[in-house]
Amino acid sequence: MSIGDEDRIGIIGPNGSGKSTLLKIISGLVEADDGEIVRRKGLKVAYVAQTNAYDSSQTPRQVVTQSIIESMTDSERNAKAELWLTRVGFFDMDVPIGELSGGWRKRLALAVALATEPDFLILDEPTNHLDLEGVLWLEEFLQGASFPFAVVSHDRNFLENVTNRTIELNAQYAEGFLSAPGPYSEFLQARDEYMRAQNHEQQALASKVRREIAWLARGARARQTKSQSRIREAGKLIDELAEVKARNTSSNVNIDFNASGRKTKELIVCKGIAKSYDSKNLFANLDLQLTPGLKLGLLGTNGSGKTTLLKILADQVQPDSGTIKRADRLKVVWFDQNREQLPQNITLKEALCPSGDSVVYRDRSLHIATWSKRFLFRPEQLNLPVSKLSGGEQARIFIARLMLQPADVLILDEPTNDLDLPSLEVLEDSLEDFPGVVVLVTHDRFMLDSISNHLLALDGLGGAEYFADYAQWESNQNSRRKAEAKAKSAAQGNGSKKSVAKPLSTAEKKELATIGEKIEAAEVKVALLKERMHDPAIALDHVKLHVSQTEVYEAEIIVQKLFARWEELESRK
Repeated sequence: MSIGDEDRIGIIGPNGSGKSTLLKIISGLVEADDGEIVRRKGLKVAYVAQTNAYDSSQTPRQVVTQSIIESMTDSERNAKAELWLTRVGFFDMDVPIGELSGGWRKRLALAVALATEPDFLILDEPTNHLDLEGVLWLEEFLQGASFPFAVVSHDRNFLENVTNRTIELNAQYAEGFLSAPGPYSEFLQARDEYMRAQNHEQQALASKVRREIAWLARGARARQTKSQSRIREAGKLIDELAEVKARNTSSNVNIDFNASGRKTKELIVCKGIAKSYDSKNLFANLDLQLTPGLKLGLLGTNGSGKTTLLKILADQVQPDSGTIKRADRLKVVWFDQNREQLPQNITLKEALCPSGDSVVYRDRSLHIATWSKRFLFRPEQLNLPVSKLSGGEQARIFIARLMLQPADVLILDEPTNDLDLPSLEVLEDSLEDFPGVVVLVTHDRFMLDSISNHLLALDGLGGAEYFADYAQWESNQNSRRKAEAKAKSAAQGNGSKKSVAKPLSTAEKKELATIGEKIEAAEVKVALLKERMHDPAIALDHVKLHVSQTEVYEAEIIVQKLFARWEELESRK
């Protein structure tokens, strides 16, 4: 494969197919066993891993500043760190990292990568632990990126919106992968065409093999007179048919939750419930009724109270006020996004089968070998500790454990993290068929829209509102943002008139009159410097490219300072 300046590549594939390994090889973190990688001279690659470890006592400003290793003064490094932290959405750059949510740590990792001003950005599952607002922000950021990137993701809407090329790593393809131009939807069409052609190939090979087997079966005397080369060719055809059959036989995890069979109409009824933490009102006067067949999606930013509401429904946390009525002997099954209920020091066998060699699923006894195969585990993996398994494999263990529990209410908090696309599709089918209640928190818009028949959105300010589907909520959010921006603009206008400390001096009036031209000239200079960087004489010379990038950075700082000065002078008119 080759990667060009215009490529925005989405990489997909089943768990264990090598997606993360491929990214690490491309980035230079892991050596390939064979073949070679040719990188453009002076190429700077930035890699954002699935998880990033930082000193919890440090601040985002310190971490990003330390990542800038160029020959700059301390003040220049600090200014550059502020620039990138601002671009990824940070307002408080000096908060201890230990206080940041998973979503903000992901933004910090992106700021660290971007501060190196890479020519090529690699992102491994960047939407994991981001809330929906964070995913939408990342989409918008990548859509406006001026550099090529490769991203591993299972979020279908995200892939559709940010990529122009899709590569799937999968053993079902003859070469082990399939690459197609275009976003995810066009890749699906290319994959369908490929699999149809491969099925036709299997049918044609099967016909040839039948003819050759009939020829070989005519008897020993007849075979003695036949060409030995044809006998060898018949053997090759049989082997080739076996390979194509194996590729055409897909292996998917078998997910099917165990419903309790309860006929009760009202499983949980909440009336006027409210909850606050540290004087922050998460929600108040909330009415909620869970009845069989309800598929409720929860929306809201990090910290808006989604997980708290889930814990209230699961009877793990009590509301501050209001009443909750639960059906007798209610069975609630919880999918925890952090998988804290899954011990890391036990073996895969112990995790799937806590006692003995069999499990009881839907009143049937299944041997551990049969049960583990249902979740695509191999017999030789059974004695491995859970800590040695991938995130996707641990997610499948967690689902297997939940399936053994009869449920009236399924609560799923970010179930899509680390699951591959085939597993996601099977999970969606299982949730659609589940006869009880499903309460779902996910940043995967495709799953949210396909599963949920009602949406409840928490605004993080104490409010909650129901919506029919994701499109209705998105339209409401757009209208709300426009109204807030308009109100903020009006408030700033009124405030500036009231807070004038002193009128502009004659020199400042002259400065204001000419600052627009200065900003325009500074922006033109930035554009020219960026255009010059594409000159092969500069792009292929590491030293010249570094000098050029520094000039661009310094020119951008000047533009920012001019804008800040213009806003200050305007506010005092």
